[in-house]
Amino acid sequence: MEREGRWVGCDMWGFDGEQWVHQGARARRQIRSYRDLDVFNLAYTLAMEVFRLTARLPKEERYALVDQMRRSSRSVCGNVVEGFAKRRYENVFKNSLNNSLGESEETKLWLDFALDCEYISAEEHGRLTKGHGQVSAMLWTLMTRWENFS
Repeated sequence: MEREGRWVGCDMWGFDGEQWVHQGARARRQIRSYRDLDVFNLAYTLAMEVFRLTARLPKEERYALVDQMRRSSRSVCGNVVEGFAKRRYENVFKNSLNNSLGESEETKLWLDFALDCEYISAEEHGRLTKGHGQVSAMLWTLMTRWENFS
């Protein structure tokens, strides 16, 4: 549910035809919560997009493709949150980000299946796979440039 320009779970992001961008102006802020991480916010936005998209897939895919797409897209966010909670232990944090990266890439695979089964349009596929490509790049950057803090 959208409330005042954002979902309850994250800041809003939108697709500009080329890439996903944060909606609205914002100043760079200190990272105090996982909700302050752009990668979390974009991943959450994409998970909600996947949820809406999968709601219209055939019922026979409910326990196969729909379930896999929803779980992997949501797991990207879940792993970021879990890792952030354990950020004091840098290797544990980075391992969670690596798991999140794997889930993001898995979501792209399920989107490929949905396209090839003709459940989604090429435009939807492109928009969401570009988004997960951005998430994967953001996760990689966070893993390789993170500076430990308490």
